[in-house]
Amino acid sequence: MHNENLSSTQGNATARSLKTMAGFVIAAIIILALYVGQEIFIPLALSILLAFLLEPLVSRLKRWGLPQVPSIALVVLLALSVLGGAATYFGFQLSKLSQELPKYQDTIEQKLTSVQSYTSGPSVWDGAVSTLNTIQSSIASANRSDETTDPNVQQVKVVAEEASSMDEAMQWAGRIFGPLATAGIVFLFVVLILLSRKDLHDRLLRLLGGNLNVGTDALDEAATRIGTYLRMQLLVNVTYGIPMALGLWMIGVPAALMWGLVAVVMRFIPYAGPMISAIFPITLAFAVDPSWNMVLWTLGLILMLELVSNNIIEPWLYGESTGLSTLSIILAATFWTSLWGPVGLILSTPLTACLLVLSYYVPALGFLKILIGSEPVLTPQQRFYQRLVADDVDDAMEVAEDYIAEGLPKKATPEVVVRHVNDFYDNVAIPAIRLFSNSHNTIASAEHRLRLQQGLKFFNHAFQQKYPAPANDSDIKVLCIGARWEVDILSSAMLAHALRLRHVAAQSHAEAFIQSQVDMMAEIPSDIKILCISIFHQQPLAQIRLLQHQIGQQRPDLELVFATWGNDEDEMRLEAKNRFDVEVVSSVNELLLSIDVLLMQQGENPARQLLNDNEAERLEALHELQLLQPDNLPIYEQYIDEARQAFDVKYAQISLVDEDWVNTPASPLYAQNEHPMEAKVPRQQCVCSHLVYQNEELIIEDIARDPRFARNKRLGQEKIRFYAGVPLRNKQGLVMGSLCILDKKVRSLSEDDVVLLKALADDLMTTLSSSRDKQAKLEEIEALQQAQVVHEAP
Repeated sequence: MHNENLSSTQGNATARSLKTMAGFVIAAIIILALYVGQEIFIPLALSILLAFLLEPLVSRLKRWGLPQVPSIALVVLLALSVLGGAATYFGFQLSKLSQELPKYQDTIEQKLTSVQSYTSGPSVWDGAVSTLNTIQSSIASANRSDETTDPNVQQVKVVAEEASSMDEAMQWAGRIFGPLATAGIVFLFVVLILLSRKDLHDRLLRLLGGNLNVGTDALDEAATRIGTYLRMQLLVNVTYGIPMALGLWMIGVPAALMWGLVAVVMRFIPYAGPMISAIFPITLAFAVDPSWNMVLWTLGLILMLELVSNNIIEPWLYGESTGLSTLSIILAATFWTSLWGPVGLILSTPLTACLLVLSYYVPALGFLKILIGSEPVLTPQQRFYQRLVADDVDDAMEVAEDYIAEGLPKKATPEVVVRHVNDFYDNVAIPAIRLFSNSHNTIASAEHRLRLQQGLKFFNHAFQQKYPAPANDSDIKVLCIGARWEVDILSSAMLAHALRLRHVAAQSHAEAFIQSQVDMMAEIPSDIKILCISIFHQQPLAQIRLLQHQIGQQRPDLELVFATWGNDEDEMRLEAKNRFDVEVVSSVNELLLSIDVLLMQQGENPARQLLNDNEAERLEALHELQLLQPDNLPIYEQYIDEARQAFDVKYAQISLVDEDWVNTPASPLYAQNEHPMEAKVPRQQCVCSHLVYQNEELIIEDIARDPRFARNKRLGQEKIRFYAGVPLRNKQGLVMGSLCILDKKVRSLSEDDVVLLKALADDLMTTLSSSRDKQAKLEEIEALQQAQVVHEAP
C-alpha cells in the first residue's frame, strides 16, 4: 500500500513537471512566432488598436440611423483626414523651422561657448579627470605598441563601392513607401475588423470554449478595459498637450502648437514618450533665446504639467482601467520593445491587458493574474495575519485603516464609521485569528505564535486609541471573556470594543475562564447580566458544556452568548441551543445583534429607535411622489419580475416605507386577497425598516441567524432565509424604500450582483419620476384646455 501511494505521488509529480515543461515550450514557440512574423502581427495589432478607438463612433452613427457601411466609411475617412492633416501641418512647420534655424546659429554658438568655458574652468573634478585621461593615454599607447609595424606586411583598406543613383532612389523609395504601405495595410485591417466585428466576436467566443457566458464576459471585459484605457489615454494626453501648447506660445517658443500635438502623440509611448516630447521644445528654447530665461520657463512648464498629469489627471481618469501593476507595465514595455521595437512599446500596455483578462477566464494562465495584476494577491485577512506574524504591527494597522476607509464617505457619520469598524472585526480580524488558530499546532512555530499574540495585544491598544469608544457612565451590562487560551482573550477584547462603539456598556477580562488560576465567578460583578464567551476551537461543544455547567450552578441569572469562531456549522449551533439553552453565534454582527435583543428583553434599547433625524423630510418627499397611484402598477410588476428572473429567486419586492406601514405594491409575498396596490405590512415587522435606517444596502445571507428577524412570523411562514435589498432614492438622495429579493435558501451576492440590483433600483425610480412628470404634464394640459373652454363659453 505504501509503495502504491509512493508511486502515485511520483507519477503526479512527473505529470506536473511535464505539464510545466510543455507550457514553457509552447510559450517559447509563441514568442518566436511573434518575433519572426512581426511584419504580419504588428499591422494586425495596430489595426485592432485603432478599431477599439473608432468602434464607439461607428456604433454612435448606427444608433443615429446611418447604415453600417457608410458609418464605417465616414469614420475611417475622418480618421485619415485627421492623420493626414496632422502630417501636413507637421511637414509645414518642420520646413519652416529648418529655414529659421540658421538665424539662431550665433545664439547656439554663444551658449555652447559659455557652457564650454564653464566646464573647462578649474573645478573639484579636475584631478579625477586628469587621472582618467592619463590612464586612457597609457592604455592607448600600449595597444599601439602591440600592433605590427613590419614594413613587408601590406596594409589593406576596404573601400565600399559607391551606390548608383538608381540604388539611392530605391533606398529612399523603400524608406518612404514602406511606412505608407504598412499604414495602408493597417487601415485595410481596420475596415475589415469593423465590417465583420460580430463575426469575429463569434469566432473568438468559439475559440474560448463552449461556455458562452464565460466567453462573453471575457471578451466584453477585454474590450472595456482596452477601450477605456485608450480613450482615457487620449483624454490625458489632450489635457497635457493643450496647456503645453498654450504655455509654450506664451513663453515665445516657435511652433508651440506643433509641440503640443507632438506631446499628445508621444505620450502614447509609456515612460519614454514624455521625455522625447520634452526634448524638442527645450532644445528650441535653448537655440532661440540668447539668455537662459526661455529654457528655464519651458523646463518649469513641462515639470509642472508632468506633476499635475501624473498625480492628479491620470489617477482621476485612469482609475483601474487596465488592472495592471506599475512594475508589470514596465516589464511589458521592455518585453514588447525587444520583440517588436518602438511599435511594441506603444502596444505593450493594451496587449498585456488582454493577457490579464484571459488569465481570469483561462485556468492555465492563472499565474499571470498574480504576476501582472494590480489587485492584491492576498485577502485583507491574509495580509493582516501575515503582518502580525512578520512582527509588523504598523503595517497591520495600515491594513485595518485601509479596509475601514474603503467605501467610507468623506463626511461619514459616526454610526457609519462604527459599522465599518465592526465590519473590519467581522471580516478581517476574526478570520485572521482563525487562520492562526487552524495552524497553531501544525505549521506555526513557537516564534510565530509569540509574534502574533504580542502583535495582537499592541494592535488592540493602538486600534482602540484610533477609534475610541464614547464615554458611558452606566453600569457594565456585558462582560466579554475568553474560554481557554490567549487568542480567545484577545478576540474578547475586540468584542468589548465593538459593543462600546455601539453605546453598550461592556468590558473584557484579561484571563481565560478555563485556565484561570483564580475563581472567575468571583471576578464577575453582580450587575453583569450578559456573559459573552469567545471560543477558537473546531469542536467547541465540550467547552460549551463545561462552561455552561460551571456558570449555571453559581449564576443561573446570567445570559450566556458563545461566539464559536472556529466552527459555524448549523448542526453544532442547533445542538448547543437544544442541549444547553444558550445563544451561539459565529460572527461579530450576529453577536452584536444578539446582545441588542437580550438587552431589549431586559428593558434596555441600545440600538435606539429605527428613525433618522430627517424622517419628517423623508415622509414628506414620499407623499409628494405619489408612488401608490394605480397607473404605477404595471411598472412595479415589470421590475419585480425582472429582479426575480435576473437573480433566480423565489420572490422580489418593492417596499415603500411610510410612517406606520410599509406598502408593498404588487408583492406576491404580502398581497394575498388584497388589491395589488394596497398590500402592506406593519413597519416594525419589516426588514426594510432597518435598511432605511442604515441608509445603505442590507444583505442578510441567512435570516435564521439574524436575531432581529429569526422570530418574524411572516418570514417564518414563507420559510424565507435570504434577503438582499437596496435603497430606492429620490432625486435628493432620500430613501423612499427598497427594492429587495428574497429566497427560501441561504445565498450570497457578489459585488457585481449588488451593483446590478442598485442599477435596477435607480432605473425604477427614474421610470417612476418620468411617469409622474408625464402625468403632471397631461393634467396641466387638460386643465388649460378646460380653462380655455370656460373662457370661450358665452
